[in-house]
Amino acid sequence: MSFRVSTGRKAYYLTWALQYVNLFMINIGFLILGASSLKACYVLFVEEVTMKLPYFTGIAGFVCILFAISTPNLSSLRVWLACSTILSLIYIVVASVLAAKDGMNAPPRDYSIHGTTASKIFSIIGASSNLMFAFNTGMVPEIQATLRQPAVENMLKALYFQFTIGVVPMYAIIFIGYWAYGASASTYLLSNVSGPVWVKAAANISAFLQSVIALHIFASPAYEYMDTKFKITGGAFELKSLTFRIVARGGYLVISSTVSALLPFLGDFESLTGALSTFPLTFILASHMYLVAKKSSLSSLQQSWLWLNIVFFSCMSIAATVAAIRLIVVDSKKYHVFADV
Repeated sequence: MSFRVSTGRKAYYLTWALQYVNLFMINIGFLILGASSLKACYVLFVEEVTMKLPYFTGIAGFVCILFAISTPNLSSLRVWLACSTILSLIYIVVASVLAAKDGMNAPPRDYSIHGTTASKIFSIIGASSNLMFAFNTGMVPEIQATLRQPAVENMLKALYFQFTIGVVPMYAIIFIGYWAYGASASTYLLSNVSGPVWVKAAANISAFLQSVIALHIFASPAYEYMDTKFKITGGAFELKSLTFRIVARGGYLVISSTVSALLPFLGDFESLTGALSTFPLTFILASHMYLVAKKSSLSSLQQSWLWLNIVFFSCMSIAATVAAIRLIVVDSKKYHVFADV
């Protein structure tokens, strides 16, 4: 019995640590996205570009701090979730339409994968963890669906929706962007597209505002943990509560913004997030926990399948971590810290 309690406690702390690493890395990604969209909008209106990406990362971080202070909990995000959906659609529709227009008028593109055999292998492994990072956003509708009974049935409905209809815009913008620009497609697609300035500006501002809202959603567990840990109660705008949010959430976002400005490589951080936390949480820990809980009632074939998942995705997690770190090191040498990418 004591062994089970000890094992369960270790699994609890491991899951807790991986989840918060996952959320922190996602926040880094949203800060880089917000900074990139602000810079892309700035470039549209200024001929002589003097502001670099780290400045926009600071601006994005400051706006996120203001939003975090004025939005005390997840319940106060209700109205913002509808805004988030609209902003996402604006970005997706504008980027897809303008990219498709460019693709129809563009000369033949280069679709080859450049680099040595080793770099191609590392890129493919890194891309697999990128996919894990992207599909990890399904946890938001999954969590929201559990608020009403029957929780499990509603959660499954939300996940079915996320991974059928929900992936259509995601795949659309990926395939249209690559078809239109080939190997020269940017991580942030709006940096490639051509079209009316006001349309691109609207899409960039939408992407920025969406990144602010989305970051707050994924940072909320950390905020709630700090509020609970330090027993912050009372009204949202009472002096003690307000002061704590300014210090705690502001400090958290200052650290996140500093890391984002130091290493502004969005795709690399997505790969590292998928490797460090999403692979273990989704496949390794889930399979192991199910195996431990149901071992006596599982057939040998079922147990073998679970162990195959554990071993295979453990290897994938290690390989993807190495690939992501390699990408960050290579890009760091190429661009240096506080790079203007």
